[in-house]
Amino acid sequence: MESETIVMPNEKTKKKFKFPSAYTVLLTIMIVIALITQVVPGIKKAELSDLVMAPVTGMVGVKDPVLNDQITASMEKGGINAALETINNAEGKSISVWNQGELKGAIDVALFVLIIGGFLGVVTKTGALDAGVGALVKKLKGKEIMLIPVLMFVFSLGGTSYGMAEESLAFYALITATMMAAGFDPIVAVATILLGAGTGTLGSTVNPFAIGAAVSAAGAVGVEINQGTTIIIGAVLWAVTLGISIVYVLRYAKKVQANKAATLLSKHELDAANEAFGKNNEEVIELDGKRKLVLGLFAISFIVMILGVIPWTNFGVTIFEETTTWLNGAPLGSWWFPELTVWFFLMSVVIGIFYKMPEQDVVDSFIAGCADMVGVALVIGISRGVSFMMANTGLDLFILDKASGVLNGVAGLLFANMAYVIYIALSFLIPSTSGLASVSMPIFAPLAQKLGISPEVVVSAFCAGSGIVNLITPTSGVVMGGLAIAKVDYASWVKFATKLMIMIFIGIVVVLSVVPMLLGL
Repeated sequence: MESETIVMPNEKTKKKFKFPSAYTVLLTIMIVIALITQVVPGIKKAELSDLVMAPVTGMVGVKDPVLNDQITASMEKGGINAALETINNAEGKSISVWNQGELKGAIDVALFVLIIGGFLGVVTKTGALDAGVGALVKKLKGKEIMLIPVLMFVFSLGGTSYGMAEESLAFYALITATMMAAGFDPIVAVATILLGAGTGTLGSTVNPFAIGAAVSAAGAVGVEINQGTTIIIGAVLWAVTLGISIVYVLRYAKKVQANKAATLLSKHELDAANEAFGKNNEEVIELDGKRKLVLGLFAISFIVMILGVIPWTNFGVTIFEETTTWLNGAPLGSWWFPELTVWFFLMSVVIGIFYKMPEQDVVDSFIAGCADMVGVALVIGISRGVSFMMANTGLDLFILDKASGVLNGVAGLLFANMAYVIYIALSFLIPSTSGLASVSMPIFAPLAQKLGISPEVVVSAFCAGSGIVNLITPTSGVVMGGLAIAKVDYASWVKFATKLMIMIFIGIVVVLSVVPMLLGL
């Protein structure tokens, strides 16, 4: 007679709460925003069609140049209220899938991520990455921890110089595999990249997408910005926040390396990460000549990517203008996601040829790599749709108007830190640094000047506020995309980063209070 397991009636299976996926988080935010627009006075109410189409608009939305020019002109003549009136009276949407004009959706970033996945699929098929990571960890045996501060500093250089953000998505798979092989967990990998590049962007010195955009927007309303001053304040913000982050990540990494149970990740997350990045941990792959060649080509691919996106002409470097247009018609320094996408596709083919892979293996591994990134690409598009909903209803301008009203009449050190706090709130609504600068700086910079406060302080508060938010906000495609690649749930990242965000927040408040005073601003 077979034995049966009897479950007593009073025995209850406890269900542990599981934080929803990135898709659910973003879609919930969209619904909340749509509901908010129904009760906020003076803005355009979001319709059901706006909500339904938001994820698609986020991917392939097109900006109506005529309507956007009208909104800008209204703001210049009559302020934000006039701009809101223009939005309310418009028949169409500022950004929608039906417009004709400039593509603003995330399709270019999403395609770039897919092709990066294909590129990594081909490189992984050669075994070069596993062999390279194994050789690196073996060489650093006992000193693996040094990878963290070095890589964080390198990524921060990209952040402070050219606002490294979406481009960093290309590194998550490699760094995650490396960190796991070194005995850490995927959170350490995410922190190394996201906090490295993010604190660099927070402390922007010459970043054209933050400092450049802010200076340009302020100049458009007659406010001159001393960029020497913004570089000094930015450099201090960069050094302080990067230092805090490195110490914090090192402490966590040492705990995890010493005791795997100290990880903040769930079993589900660890299993997913091991499946994606730990398949060959126990298998020793020889780093032979062919694989060394692949690693060399792999490194060249990323070096060219970095050279391609740094705006060299802004720094007076013109050597690339006439010498590097032969490949895709665009010189190094003016590349963006379309050019980068083509570049990594070409390098996938080149690596396959040099490794002498059969044509079918190249195709299969490329497609498999793309498939791994489909979820990431979708997250990026949906997150962009959140920002577009706010722009189409005017909710972002409404909040900007109320924020400027709070600052009016505030002077001294309090102004800098209040502007910083306000920019934190605004950055949740507008994750794009250049977009936030273009709509806020024409309001905040003249206000600061009117109150006798250096407008450079406003620029620094803007960089700090948008920078700290973009380390954790779910409306950022970089945050959600990087976490998705590394197989880390958003809830786990929040759990890890909460204390760090508080420390960074305090550090920024101190810098914004002390440095302007030392500079006599």
